[in-house]
Amino acid sequence: MSNKHLTDIRFADFDLPEQLLSGIEEAGFEYCTPIQAETLPIALAGKDLAGQAQTGTGKTAAFLIAVLHYLMHHPASEKRRPNQPRALIVAPTRELAVQIYNDAQALTRHTDFTTAAVFGGTGYDQQRKQLEEGVDILIGTPGRLIDYHKQHIYDLREIQVIVLDEADRMFDLGFIKDIRYMLRRCPPPEKRLGMLFSATLSYRVKELAYEHMNNPQSIEVEPERVTAEKVTETCYMTANEEKIPLLIGLLQGFESARTIVFVNTKRVADRVWGFLQGNGIDTAVLSGDVPQKKRLSLLKGFQNGELPVLVATDVAARGLHIPDVTHVINFDLPEDAEDYVHRIGRTARAGASGEAISFACETFAFSLPDIETFVGHPIAAQTVAADLLAEVDPGSRIYPEKGSRQPHRGKDGHKGHGKGHHHKGHKPKGEDKPQRRRRHHGPKPPQTSTE
Repeated sequence: MSNKHLTDIRFADFDLPEQLLSGIEEAGFEYCTPIQAETLPIALAGKDLAGQAQTGTGKTAAFLIAVLHYLMHHPASEKRRPNQPRALIVAPTRELAVQIYNDAQALTRHTDFTTAAVFGGTGYDQQRKQLEEGVDILIGTPGRLIDYHKQHIYDLREIQVIVLDEADRMFDLGFIKDIRYMLRRCPPPEKRLGMLFSATLSYRVKELAYEHMNNPQSIEVEPERVTAEKVTETCYMTANEEKIPLLIGLLQGFESARTIVFVNTKRVADRVWGFLQGNGIDTAVLSGDVPQKKRLSLLKGFQNGELPVLVATDVAARGLHIPDVTHVINFDLPEDAEDYVHRIGRTARAGASGEAISFACETFAFSLPDIETFVGHPIAAQTVAADLLAEVDPGSRIYPEKGSRQPHRGKDGHKGHGKGHHHKGHKPKGEDKPQRRRRHHGPKPPQTSTE
């Protein structure tokens, strides 16, 4: 974390229990970020709050420290059963739930608190068993939380602290009825601590806060600037047919980069993946239909630097803490201006610098004025110079197997993966046209995994 992104307020300046301070120090935290410095005095005093902050500013640590402090100073009821959690943290995505769980594990290292994360896509029986055995701090996504609740695996009657993270995203994903369902089954707001965090404190978010919280205090950290301060934003005015050559040309020019390429649809994600992989750029796709185990494996490889490029739909735009992302490329401009902010928020996190490059093509250029209005500043426009366009063989695209991202073998028997192994058998028919069924002569060739 950049020192310029920190305040002069130390965690040791707060009256925190020794076990908690030890976990904070071992996690590498010494000075507070602005959102931590603003929220901790309120939450540590036992008052509800609704906080707005940019992504990557340390809000997860802020609410986890507040949760642990509250539980340490307010013992559980003697009638509480093991399967009655004391704290509930709700996140909109599986990735964010996992991130919060990992941070909680680090901060609770010197305490006796038990923590569990429940989310869809994997580990159903294992998660259920953990809840049955008992947990203090429950972290999860709305669907899986409500599933177990309706089966009476746990209940919310002994909740002492509740946290809603990325509240605006809850609305976007249609989870708000589920959130209200859970909040109504917790003790009343005056008998618990409530915290809500959101990228934007819109009217609907504030309405949720005031309906289900106890007079929450609003905290806004640098709300006047929507995008991160150290993101360099550039927009290329490009024709549709130039997008793939421009993308490959840019990626080939990056050195020691960690890049997320955002697209609007899964079909385009597969097309971009196919051309990048077919031109020697190791790439993976993260979209809504990727199985959870594979999703976590891909994210781990990207976070570890083993995989330089991740092609993603907006499922990855929020809730992911991926350190050291150097570039975000909007291959497709998003149609929702808020999605632009969340996409480019994957880089320049915690005070670091980064680049956000957007393609204003014939299909999505209409979104640019709304985006510029939303972020409050023009985005520097550039024409596409000829030397930026890579020479791309139209037949170099690799096609994934249906239901996976396993490339076909080419006619010469080589695996369609990596440098020099291009699939020449099929040419793309246009970005938005469905892929035709291909005929295979003879036995189906064996596949190779891209995991």
